[in-house]
Amino acid sequence: MGLTTLEPTASVDDVCDVIARDGGVIVKDFIDSELLDAIKADLLPELERVGWGQDDFAGAKTRRLGALFKHSPRMTDLITHPLFYGAAERYLQLPTPVWFGDERAELVPNIQIGVTQLIDIHLGEGSQPLHRDDAVWQWRHPEGGRQARVQIMLAVTDFTADNGGTLVIPGSHLWDDERGPREEETVPTEMTAGSALIWLGATYHAGGTNNTDISRTGLTLTLDLAYLRQEENHYLSVPLDVVKQLPDRVQRLLGYEASPPFMGWIEVDGVMTDPHHVLEDDPSSVKAAATF
Repeated sequence: MGLTTLEPTASVDDVCDVIARDGGVIVKDFIDSELLDAIKADLLPELERVGWGQDDFAGAKTRRLGALFKHSPRMTDLITHPLFYGAAERYLQLPTPVWFGDERAELVPNIQIGVTQLIDIHLGEGSQPLHRDDAVWQWRHPEGGRQARVQIMLAVTDFTADNGGTLVIPGSHLWDDERGPREEETVPTEMTAGSALIWLGATYHAGGTNNTDISRTGLTLTLDLAYLRQEENHYLSVPLDVVKQLPDRVQRLLGYEASPPFMGWIEVDGVMTDPHHVLEDDPSSVKAAATF
């Protein structure tokens, strides 16, 4: 049995219901052909300049391009897609009760962009080791029901069982850390270009084996808890002048915003200040980072 595929008219509730059961879901025609063509025009020439991976995980016959917000303004359309962003809000922005002195408050974490990567798997590439992407934070399972990451893999080319379509173990997001993954438990992600897989950081998955003479190209973006360190360092990979041209919402998602209560602040004139300050035109405007 393969992964469930939903129509593009599906609701956030529909998406989250399937993810709750399986750990991942395919959304058919996640973006239209015009946006897909624009993304390809922006990114495929950049992909040509990068080399092969250097280990079994990155892939000896796989090319990977990062810093995608530097290379394409179309990433804004993907990161704010209602089904992806809505699922991230649902899974990540859970309130946490805390005490500040004799006052009890509920803090809701922000979400931020973690990884941005175009992944191009060629003939002869074997499958990756099965893994959970939230292992980057040494996340434990179950972690009180809280997830650390929601992720998409956009099919830039068709994904099939033969060309390396992402392998997923349905239901593995519910496993504890004692149970290891086995390849015979996986199902391949099969979807047409423009469709997307949405899955959780707790779901075991891997890039598949490409047995064809056509490369399999996918684009992955993650939305993560904003109080965790970003896996990809956007402050260094995306130039500040490029960040300043992005919509305010995306600037904040890239990390230019403190997460409650004050994770990620900068000091300005003795004030613990929201880091969005560095992007604002009025340097005299100082907004305290503390949020209770």
